[in-house]
Amino acid sequence: MAQPKFYQYKKCSTCVKAAKFLDKKSVDYKAIDITEKPPTKTELEFMLKQYDGEIKKLFNTSGIQYRELNIKDKLPTMTKKQAIDMLSKNGKLVKRPFFINGKKGVVGFKEDIWKSLV
Repeated sequence: MAQPKFYQYKKCSTCVKAAKFLDKKSVDYKAIDITEKPPTKTELEFMLKQYDGEIKKLFNTSGIQYRELNIKDKLPTMTKKQAIDMLSKNGKLVKRPFFINGKKGVVGFKEDIWKSLV
C-alpha cells in the first residue's frame, strides 16, 4: 500500500496537532509542505469525492488569501475544474491538514474521524 500523504503547513497549529496524532499512532507518512507543493489535481478530485462533490470543503475558508481573492463570492459560479485548477496551484487556499491514506482522505483535523483512517 502507498505511504499516506500528509499535506501540512508548519505554522498551522491544527497541522501540528494532526502530526502529533499520527506520530503517536506510529503512522509512517510522507509530510509535504502544502505551500510549496499543493495537492495534485488528481488528489484534489479524489478528496472532492470524499466530500460528495462539495468543493467548498476543500477551501481554507478562514485563510487570508481566500478573503483577499474574494473566493466566497466567486465559488457559486466557479466550475469544479476551475476550483481544482486554482487549488492545485495555491496550497494556501487548500484546507489543511490534507491527508490521504489509501482509499480514504480527509481535510481538517478531528481526532475521532482520523482514528478511522489510521
